Formats: sequence, structure tokens, C-alpha cells
Amino acid sequence: MKTQSVGLGDDLAKVFKKTGVKAIVDKVTKGGCGCNKRQDTLNRMFPYKNSK
Repeated sequence: MKTQSVGLGDDLAKVFKKTGVKAIVDKVTKGGCGCNKRQDTLNRMFPYKNSK
């Protein structure tokens, strides 16, 4: 089952994971890039209207 994106942050996270950018960033920053916080902020700033 696919999870529905709540906002822009979710879609960007999916793109970065599929393209391999996330793996590179995680390796360089040793997992401390703040990606989840940034994703949540973007979801709050740019939510999709069809999300609950």
C-alpha cells in the first residue's frame, strides 16, 4: 500500500530517495542532515488540499 503525500515535503523526500540523493546526503552527514524536520516544515507550509 502506498502512502499518500500530505504536502510538498513528502513528495520531495520520495524524489530524493528514488534518485539516490538521500543516500549520498546520509553518508556525507552521517544521518544528521535534519531531513525529517525540513520535510515536516515543508508539509506545513505547502499542504495538499486533499489531505486530511
